Amino acid sequence: MSQAVLGISAFYHDSAACLVREGEIVAAAQEERFTRVKHDHRFPRHAVEYCLRQAGIEVSDLAAVAFYDKPWLKFERLLETYLAFAPRGLSSFYKSMPLWLKQKLWMGELLKKKLGWTGEVYFPEHHQSHAASAFFPSPFPRAAVLTLDGVGEWATASWGVGSGNRVELRAELRFPHSLGLLYSAFTYYTGFKVNSGEYKVMGLAPYGEPRYVELILTELMDLKQDGSFWLDQSYFNYCQGLTMTSEKFHRLFGGPPRQPESELTQREMDLARSLQDVTEEVVRRMARHVRRETGERHLCLAGGVALNCVANGKVLRDQIFDDIWIQPAAGDAGGALGSALFVWHQVLDHPRRADGRRDRQQGSYLGPAFSTDAIAAWLDSRGLPYRRLEDGGAPAAAARLIAAGKVVGWLAGRMEFGPRALGARSILGDARSPEMQSVMNLKIKYRESFRPFAPAVLAEDVTEYFELDRESPYMLLVADVQPARRRAMSEEEQRRFGIAKLNVPRSDIPAVTHVDFSARIQTVNDRDHPRFRRLLEEFKKLTGRSVIVNTSFNVRGEPIVCTPADAYRCFMRTEMDALLLEDCLLHKGEQPPLAGDSDWRSTYRLD
Repeated sequence: MSQAVLGISAFYHDSAACLVREGEIVAAAQEERFTRVKHDHRFPRHAVEYCLRQAGIEVSDLAAVAFYDKPWLKFERLLETYLAFAPRGLSSFYKSMPLWLKQKLWMGELLKKKLGWTGEVYFPEHHQSHAASAFFPSPFPRAAVLTLDGVGEWATASWGVGSGNRVELRAELRFPHSLGLLYSAFTYYTGFKVNSGEYKVMGLAPYGEPRYVELILTELMDLKQDGSFWLDQSYFNYCQGLTMTSEKFHRLFGGPPRQPESELTQREMDLARSLQDVTEEVVRRMARHVRRETGERHLCLAGGVALNCVANGKVLRDQIFDDIWIQPAAGDAGGALGSALFVWHQVLDHPRRADGRRDRQQGSYLGPAFSTDAIAAWLDSRGLPYRRLEDGGAPAAAARLIAAGKVVGWLAGRMEFGPRALGARSILGDARSPEMQSVMNLKIKYRESFRPFAPAVLAEDVTEYFELDRESPYMLLVADVQPARRRAMSEEEQRRFGIAKLNVPRSDIPAVTHVDFSARIQTVNDRDHPRFRRLLEEFKKLTGRSVIVNTSFNVRGEPIVCTPADAYRCFMRTEMDALLLEDCLLHKGEQPPLAGDSDWRSTYRLD
């Protein structure tokens, strides 16, 4: 019998594929990385092809195919919702129905046709897929599980218990009462893009004051002690499929939504802070309730809200559970992974291994890799100047460049699965530099100046820099910079308000210290990515510091790079100083002008 299951998430946002063989994650990737269409929702043809190639198998070799939710149940929710709010939203209803009637309702047949598959297709519920992605790769033999997102079929949050090779969900919160949709409503209202700008709201929050918390809790929602809540739908439009917020919402908060790309005001900062405070309170109440109900010592988290690393850090700091584990691809892309693991363990009843110490996510380095030989041949074929570093010299070369104040593009090993760059497709800089945040935001990433950057730090040194007593390999926990590293601020600096807080160095690692002294931390161990680990070790030898800036290798509006071709194109379109493609070092000043886009298409095989 075949020992491989293919998991797929598609047709909403962040389509992805994952291949599990004998319970191990062989490969996983988002479709956007291959097509270069950010949040690509289409059938993940390229991601599927990659997963099968990585496993060295054909579709006919699979034991099963899994899809990350139940389309018929989702369709039931859409119909009931449109009927409940009719005639409002009728035009949105008419627009959505043809795709459902022609395609989505016949998902089993569609998947079989797309894949050339004749076997069984399984459809776990959306939150079962999230729960499976949270528990099965975790290190815990048993744990409580909490999932939170916008909406799946009907569920918007759920909790249960994972034990051995099973996850059993015991309770759920149902649409339209959704923490994810509440966060998206404020994302829309503050002028950012829904389903991609939520992390900008989180980053903006420390610049504001929580002046709207009581208004949210008294007018918009009725929050219970167990973390469940009711949302007053007269303030929202998402049920009708029109906009996220209603005119009543706009009156409550003093005006229409901010126009995208317009100037940020103190109102948006205060709204972001208030929403973040409410979100943290909801998540903490839910976590306490789950601990009381289950008695479990460990917690696993998934769903889009689990990417709110500030809230995760607060749950950890409150010591509600002894330890928590968060799926790195916590959003819908991770549903592909969860659905495959759900079928392997819970449907096909295969045992699961968990030693209580190390997770099975493999650092989330689950995407394509490229050899130095292949990269060198590709560079030679295009006449691009580079230097090939021998004897594993790339980490030391990168460390020297970073220590000299240079911004370095870094492609090494297998691409990350999930929204965070973890040292495989990263842009790196010196955390000691007071100017590095503004340089990287404005000249490299071409994004909003207020956005913070994350530190990568040697795992054994994390407590030297941050108030964190454990590893955080997936950049999903926020903790404060150690008080001893913080800079004494003048009275004038302490009085600064809102965005004026931005350009004040707050510690001896200012490029990764947010305005509230927090940081979204990645710890780097000696197992998952040895090459990135060596870079940090070399940097420590040079500077005495084992922390650098690590941000994703992309510019605003584009997915993280996948191939060396993607990386070179991004490198040439920004003000990065140097690029390391495995052991090939390229300096910006030596490169010819970038040719047309047709010469730099993203090709998985470098053809």
